[in-house]
Amino acid sequence: MLFNWRLFAVNHQKISSLHINNICCCKRRASLERLKPHLPLGRNYSSLPGVIGNDIKSLHSIISPPIAKIRNIGIMAHIDAGKTTTTERILYYSGYTRSLGDVDDGDTVTDFMAQERERGITIQSAAVTFDWKGYRVNLIDTPGHVDFTLEVERCLRVLDGAVAVFDASAGVEAQTLTVWKQADKYNIPRICFLNKMDKTGASFKYAVESIREKLKAKPLLLQLPIGEAKTFKGLVDVISKEKLLWNPSSDDGKDFERKPLLELIDPELLKETTEARNALIEQLQTAIHRVTVAQTAVPVLCGSALKNKGIQPLLDAITMYLPSPEERNYEFLQWYKSDLCALAFKVLHDKQRGPLVFMRIYSGTVKPQLAIHNINGNCTERISRLLLPFADQHVEIPSLTAGNIALTVGLKHTATGDTIVSSKSSALAAAHRAKREGEKKHGKNNEAERLLLAGVEIPEPVFFCTIEPPSVAKQPELDHALKCLQREDPSLKVKLDPDSGQTVLCGMGELHIEIIHDRIKREYGLETYLGPLQVAYRETILNTVRATDTLDRTLGDKRHLVTIELEASPTETSSVMPVIENAENVSEDRLKVFQEAIENGIHSACLQGPLLGSPVQDVAITLHSLIVLPGTSTTMISACVSRCVQKALKKADKQVLEPLMNLEVTVTREYLSPVLADLAQRRGNIQEIQTRQDNKVVVGFVPLAEIMGYSTVLRTITSGSATFALELSSYQAMNPQDQRTLLSQRSGFAKGF
Repeated sequence: MLFNWRLFAVNHQKISSLHINNICCCKRRASLERLKPHLPLGRNYSSLPGVIGNDIKSLHSIISPPIAKIRNIGIMAHIDAGKTTTTERILYYSGYTRSLGDVDDGDTVTDFMAQERERGITIQSAAVTFDWKGYRVNLIDTPGHVDFTLEVERCLRVLDGAVAVFDASAGVEAQTLTVWKQADKYNIPRICFLNKMDKTGASFKYAVESIREKLKAKPLLLQLPIGEAKTFKGLVDVISKEKLLWNPSSDDGKDFERKPLLELIDPELLKETTEARNALIEQLQTAIHRVTVAQTAVPVLCGSALKNKGIQPLLDAITMYLPSPEERNYEFLQWYKSDLCALAFKVLHDKQRGPLVFMRIYSGTVKPQLAIHNINGNCTERISRLLLPFADQHVEIPSLTAGNIALTVGLKHTATGDTIVSSKSSALAAAHRAKREGEKKHGKNNEAERLLLAGVEIPEPVFFCTIEPPSVAKQPELDHALKCLQREDPSLKVKLDPDSGQTVLCGMGELHIEIIHDRIKREYGLETYLGPLQVAYRETILNTVRATDTLDRTLGDKRHLVTIELEASPTETSSVMPVIENAENVSEDRLKVFQEAIENGIHSACLQGPLLGSPVQDVAITLHSLIVLPGTSTTMISACVSRCVQKALKKADKQVLEPLMNLEVTVTREYLSPVLADLAQRRGNIQEIQTRQDNKVVVGFVPLAEIMGYSTVLRTITSGSATFALELSSYQAMNPQDQRTLLSQRSGFAKGF
């Protein structure tokens, strides 16, 4: 359903008015006709970015607002803390939607996938662009489920600030810690929003203390609640000493009033507010903004998104306290100057338009039909169309400048984490500047490495299973679907089992693989069959061994001869990739020409260990001797090295490593005993039992193999009252008895899964 902007301009009073200031339609007609919002049939939207009341803004301010007025923020939290509901209220009060979406009703804007609406959870991060009081806000709603941690990671990489949403009855929870650490990693300034103040058990004091104690952050209390749980009716603005009271008869929360705190009416509340205010700041908003950007403290606000309380002040805080793009210090920008520099942080696949690439623009301008150079892929592509993202709806625009998040059409080879520049010559010029400056400052060229923007770290899968099409004829369709899904989701790995020829899916958890299976059926029309879900083990060695090998082969009239001697030994520190070293008697200069072939051979051998065919880690390979007949191909060298490493690994004492999960179970006191008894049977190691309000929180470690199907068991033994959170901790050695049992069970399965 396509609407023309001119049509919106004429009818803006009927449809919750348009945000384009005093445009003469006849002069702007050509520009406006290119800007077509793609709107859904099921929801009411208030036209285009920034529509508030009858205020009309210029076309230029909609497309390219001043960079100081841009806020790129994310909403992050533990699952079920209310991220998506908070986002829905933000969209409603900013004028984007004319009805309130609800997670339980399955009609939210940012949860637009069928699986998200059915399950009431966020799976993919959805980008939304809107205006609030003269500021352009690019907001991303992220998942809270541990299976989709990568979605959080890849959106945080391109944000300037974030809102951390907390359940006021629970405070800091397991996944809260994870996303907080991710935000620390990218130095993201944050605001805390204590949601669900109306919920039974809500405690403002407890939630604030958990932020201080568990996150080691310094809370700045900008608001205090008026009442808690059933008595929650509003909040106090600590800075202005005003009460914000929402009209109980208002259905949508738009109707609220500010009242000054008076000693005669609210003596206790005024005293509490004064104490909080005195402890807060000396220079009010400027100081709060400064300490927030410096990450020395976090502003704390409160409310209830579901009951429509506290969202408008949260929006004000986002624009006042979180940084604009120009306040963030990105060192690499000095090398690019005004040239284009952008980071592709997400890829979606659209059946009609092909790959859609989300990119954060750090410098320069992006336009349709622009040729760009991908530094990572060393290729040049052309952007055919440029869109402004509105969840799964998109507005086509003529250009976008630095600080914005763009959605591009036409880039067929760009992947998550790729650095985008205007041309190859631009990249070379930036490299030259970095090299010159690096040598001037440090005497070496370490700055040139920073030309590539740091991408997103892809976690290793912990589960795998086979996947089969309904017939052999459908295999190409399955391969195409998996290829598209992998571009969208880099944490999904697909490989071919060399022995059985079956396709193997590797994912981050049971839910992750279940969602992929469901998407193949819904989006690609394929009824696929999944094999049994299995844990992704790893292997290592326990002692040092030496091995030698010779490969002598004649192909045509050419002889290929390689003789190698190497040593495999366990590393002192954990390392997923093999550590490659040369013995003292080996000349590194002489081996330079063969270095890539040697590394390829070692990495290839470590992909499949001798016990289960699982990847080998925590291993160092030391090269002692390499003799190569002149004219021998690099392929033969790699093959010989790989065979020799495999020989060494087989000779060594071997150990299976299993994934160990951090587990946090929240349970009422009456069901604590059966939960502990069940975990003991699962080889669980309990670290501590915390008290959280009226509940107990069991914190410990449990092997992943023992936790499959745990949600069903936990629901049964606690009558559905308990919740749990899982996160990969590390890989640990199995004890000999468990290892023997595993090897016996897996002897019937083909190696290499």
